[in-house]
Amino acid sequence: MFKFKFKEINFFSGNFLEIKKQFDKGGVLVAPAASALTDIYDNKDYYKALKKADIAILDSGFFCILLRIFKKYKVIKLSGFLFLRRFLFGFKKNKKLFLVNPSIKENKTNSKYIRSLGIRNFKTHISPVYKRIEDKKLIKKINEFKPDYIMINLGGGIQEVLGIYIRNNIKFKTSIMCTGAAIAFLTGEQAPINKYVDRAYLGWLVRFLWSPKKYYKRTLKSFSLVKLFI
Repeated sequence: MFKFKFKEINFFSGNFLEIKKQFDKGGVLVAPAASALTDIYDNKDYYKALKKADIAILDSGFFCILLRIFKKYKVIKLSGFLFLRRFLFGFKKNKKLFLVNPSIKENKTNSKYIRSLGIRNFKTHISPVYKRIEDKKLIKKINEFKPDYIMINLGGGIQEVLGIYIRNNIKFKTSIMCTGAAIAFLTGEQAPINKYVDRAYLGWLVRFLWSPKKYYKRTLKSFSLVKLFI
């Protein structure tokens, strides 16, 4: 496993088992997309959360390419989608899982999917629309349930800040993953991405073809990531 800092963010390059071993020690795992990384100087709270995260995985194929070109790093891409997929498919029944979902609809969809995997020992929380990241009800639920893992399924820019807030306010050590919409690829609510598409660095193309109006700005925005290297 290869560790490095980029813009003060703690990135880890490695396969799933290596990252999972590190993740099991506790802390916050983030998976910043290329388009999200372009916002680090404009969104100070998001950037601060990324710097405070314990593990940042290489979600973006374009970011990996730029690291190889400009930094000469031999990195391994491990997207939030692939990490979550392997994590859930190998979930141990004696562990406890806590989900933070963005809506009643997604709470039902995600819970149904988790049950379909044979995972029974889990609880959920539907997040409000945060004006500021503070949720005492959420912290109380987590402290009472004491999950081994917390999975935050919110949008980028919010979930990372919430992950740090949770880590800093609960009374025990746990592992918190900020994988956002990754679960929606598994439930069928988002574009039909699979492990082969992801490993070929073509997830962005499938998302774009699935919903051009939704993803074309995000796709174009990703190219400005080059500015962070120059």
